[in-house]
Amino acid sequence: MHSPSPIVRRKSRQIHVGQVPVGGDAPISVQSMTNTDTLDVAATVGQIARLEAAGADIVRVSVPSMEAAEAFGSIKQQVNVPLVADIHFDYKIALRVAELGVDCLRINPGNIGKEERVRAVVSAARDNGIPIRIGVNAGSLEKELQRKYGEPTPEALVESAMRHIDHLDRLDFQDYKVSVKASDVFMAVAAYRQLAKLIEQPLHLGITEAGGLRSGTVKSSIGLGMLLMDGIGDTIRVSLAADPVEEIKVGYDMLKSLRLRSKGINFIACPSCSRQNFDVIGTMNALEERLEDIMTPLDVSVIGCIVNGPGEAKESDIGLTGGSPNNLIYIDGKPATKLTNEHLVDELEALIREKVREKEAAEKDVIARGA
Repeated sequence: MHSPSPIVRRKSRQIHVGQVPVGGDAPISVQSMTNTDTLDVAATVGQIARLEAAGADIVRVSVPSMEAAEAFGSIKQQVNVPLVADIHFDYKIALRVAELGVDCLRINPGNIGKEERVRAVVSAARDNGIPIRIGVNAGSLEKELQRKYGEPTPEALVESAMRHIDHLDRLDFQDYKVSVKASDVFMAVAAYRQLAKLIEQPLHLGITEAGGLRSGTVKSSIGLGMLLMDGIGDTIRVSLAADPVEEIKVGYDMLKSLRLRSKGINFIACPSCSRQNFDVIGTMNALEERLEDIMTPLDVSVIGCIVNGPGEAKESDIGLTGGSPNNLIYIDGKPATKLTNEHLVDELEALIREKVREKEAAEKDVIARGA
């Protein structure tokens, strides 16, 4: 029920990672990376399924060897979400996964050796409609650039990226996206801002090695938030030392806060205080856990008292306002019913799920009439 985002996004060339459009006017995609052993096909497929259930648009899988490439082929056959193969140095692995149906190659052209090797990878990508992701990282800059700049800098990151891009430009291959990641927020933000002015291709955003769940979420939110507010970024990964599913959740929460994506429930909740008429924190914890499966966009406000509750509820699809003796429920901004504290979470969950069903039915009806 909130207005669209005021952010004006940078215009970029659109590519496709499988069926997912990246860049142009496409929604900003959210991705993560598996941390299972790629040779363990069952474990990797299981993790990808959990990531897809959480809303992942794209998943990256490390492919460090030819044995892992064969395992990747088996994994690819068992999942639906587009897969990016993460490859370093060995161009033969890139050629093999291209045969096995990879949706995107994460490989730096300048790192795979002779020009004919670069040409072979680019030809395989072109022939199979596979885009390439150039990934520059402050922790693995070329030794020559380390000597030139003395230490990682935004300029060093951008120069590294442009060197790899030159390989693709010489072969007239334009279907690529680029990342210039650093663990330092200022360095990453400055590098992305510089690069955004130099190329038209999509940018993959990330603050690399950001930290654990809490600290990494904060650092990523600040760094990526600054770039997204600038309109920079076409796909994001929140790099956390945590369950990869958490990366997807945080990524969507970040985009929802900027009104750039709306998937799942957008909760508006007060921090609680002595005015609360029900357990706000307990209610929120329970609702977030129970409603993780919902992907339909919905604004739900959970406010403990009547000071701010009615105002927030009137702007939400469903709003809960604490009251005495009963709590008041608003639906579509209007008072609808009252709930006691005894079965508050159960009854509120039921109301939310009913609203989701109504919204989904209405969307199907619009599609059917349009067809």
